Amino acid sequence: MNAIELSIFTSRINAVCDEMGTVLQKAAFSPNIRDRLDFSCAIFDAKGELCAQAAHIPVHLGSMAYAMQGIVTNIEWQEGDMIIVNDPYLGGTHLPDITLIAPVYHDDILQAFVVNRAHHADIGGETPGSMPISGSLDEEGIIIPPSHLLREGQVDEACLSNIVGQTRSELQGRGDFAAQISANRTGLTRLSLLISQMGSSNFQQALHELNAYGERLAQAALAVIPDGEYSFSDYMDDDGLGNQDIKICAKLKVESHQVHVDFSGTAPQTAGNINCPLSVAAAAVYYVFRCLMPAQTPACAGSFRPITLSAPEACLLNAKRPAAVAAGNVETSTRIVDVVMGALAKALPDQIPAASHGSMNNLAMGGVVNGKSWDYYETMGGGMGASSNQPGLSGVQTHMTNTRNTPIEVLESRYPVRLHIYSIRKGSGGQGTQPGGDGLVREFEFLADTTVTLLTERRTHQPWGLAGGKPAQPGENSLNQQVLGSKFTAQVKANDRLRLSSAGGGAWGDS
Repeated sequence: MNAIELSIFTSRINAVCDEMGTVLQKAAFSPNIRDRLDFSCAIFDAKGELCAQAAHIPVHLGSMAYAMQGIVTNIEWQEGDMIIVNDPYLGGTHLPDITLIAPVYHDDILQAFVVNRAHHADIGGETPGSMPISGSLDEEGIIIPPSHLLREGQVDEACLSNIVGQTRSELQGRGDFAAQISANRTGLTRLSLLISQMGSSNFQQALHELNAYGERLAQAALAVIPDGEYSFSDYMDDDGLGNQDIKICAKLKVESHQVHVDFSGTAPQTAGNINCPLSVAAAAVYYVFRCLMPAQTPACAGSFRPITLSAPEACLLNAKRPAAVAAGNVETSTRIVDVVMGALAKALPDQIPAASHGSMNNLAMGGVVNGKSWDYYETMGGGMGASSNQPGLSGVQTHMTNTRNTPIEVLESRYPVRLHIYSIRKGSGGQGTQPGGDGLVREFEFLADTTVTLLTERRTHQPWGLAGGKPAQPGENSLNQQVLGSKFTAQVKANDRLRLSSAGGGAWGDS
């Protein structure tokens, strides 16, 4: 293939992922998928290596890229199958993220897989929103090992009923699963058409050349990092169960256009739910180095081949079953980014930004109103870290998440909640030559008794600045003006008010 043919091929398979995402969003029932866009779509080859992905959620796609090969090679595939899985220790992230995988056949030969992953607001966890302050995986909801949701194109009703029957909203769950199935069916149709037009041998050759191109671009990007070893460490605030100041260490070894990230020295896995499987750590590492690559770098396995990582078994970033992991995917992943970027800043001091707000600021809640159960989950933005040539943005999602907020109109029309404040938290960004972005303030009034869970970070450890820039203000949570910890769960009453104030971003440069 020449450069033009390869570019066209790349655009076509990326367009398949984009269309899958559009179908999933438009068909979904829950605001979490339809409005917040908490989902991802991708294509993998017959061996389970990443070929293409839409610009969705980094923590979803990086973890799938790392773990998909282990999933697909252990299943006897048939045309018309669709596998469902959410087990974090078998390629997942945390239980609410449910993945559907469908094989693509041409001339009775397996050619590829279409995949989507979506965050379900309820997966049967101990508290509404299925993001409990848990001490084991079993407390977090239904654990789904790789299982057939479809056989020969038909839904396995027993499998589906078993899953949605353990949730608080069967109708919403069925609607979201139907949307995920429809997204994969769209991918199957479009990718099958592409393979038919190209021919299977040309399609496979194009994938090979795509990966080779991605690897060349990745090596060129890594070549700007001086060979050597660079280390950095940072801390998680706590695990929600009494353990505080939990250390994450990273050592980058850069040599001959290759990089290895070693997390030795990281704290052991902890009692609370901030542990994560190695696939989540891989997603964070891949994301950081992907940011150094040129915009035209394809999202494929070849782009990640020069990057490897390791972490001691049973540490915070390579936890072992049945360690709780609900917050590892959302909170620990963001701190891994901070640590890897902190190490890179020693090698590329003018190219790496200061720390961003460092939390997805997770809010899960739900209850029963007029005999009907409801569940809700959202994340919230904060301040972006400043760089050497521009200040940080205010009130944005950063790094491992890429979701929107839920519109106030949707929130208030569907749930017994009223939003009193949604504003920029002025002055929360670090001060420096380039100031960090400001965080957000979001205050809820509950109109009915509600179970609330918060999983947040950067409430005690400030987002750091670089090159003499000042750190940002930490975030703060409060209920009826009483300050809460970074992890909190309780039954609140009607008229109670909950306020989340997210951290700002660190500054760059000493003003």
